[in-house]
Amino acid sequence: MKTLQVDIIEQCKQNDRTAQLRLYNQYCDGMYVVAMRFVKDSMEAEDIVQEAFIKAFTKLNQYSAEVTFGAWLKRIVINRAIDYLKSKKQHLQDLDEVHLKVVDTSYENEWLVEDTITVDEVKDAIEKLPDKYRHVVMLYLMEGYDHQEISEILNISEVASRTQLSRGKAKLKELLIPIKNGTRS
Repeated sequence: MKTLQVDIIEQCKQNDRTAQLRLYNQYCDGMYVVAMRFVKDSMEAEDIVQEAFIKAFTKLNQYSAEVTFGAWLKRIVINRAIDYLKSKKQHLQDLDEVHLKVVDTSYENEWLVEDTITVDEVKDAIEKLPDKYRHVVMLYLMEGYDHQEISEILNISEVASRTQLSRGKAKLKELLIPIKNGTRS
């Protein structure tokens, strides 16, 4: 499968439209899901995916196979989605880094919630977070990026990424308290 993937990518680099269509069909649905996590609008998500593929095909010579093609494309999709959000005045608010304190990373993996809280309830709570926290939480928790990658994607410092993740987790816990106490709305 891996050599087949490399062959398709090499054909795409040669501007083979059939190979490009095969690669597009292989990844378009997954990339649409990623875009929808950020923009919540199906038409905008479709546009973002289209723009990401166009960019990927024009920049394919820069793809070095250090990561999978899917991971490389996913980063392009996420960047396009964030660019879209910024252009719609829903941009991320940068925190004044003078006031940021280094967050204790020892509890960074503490994402435990009550057994009675469902995954959908956690996802709904994430959606209610302010943008600056929601994006970092989504990139970290759902997409699996580390703080260095998040800082590059969002154009913030790693300290800001850690701080926003910490604050996002605290806010998320607050949002889940009514659910935990049985007062679901």
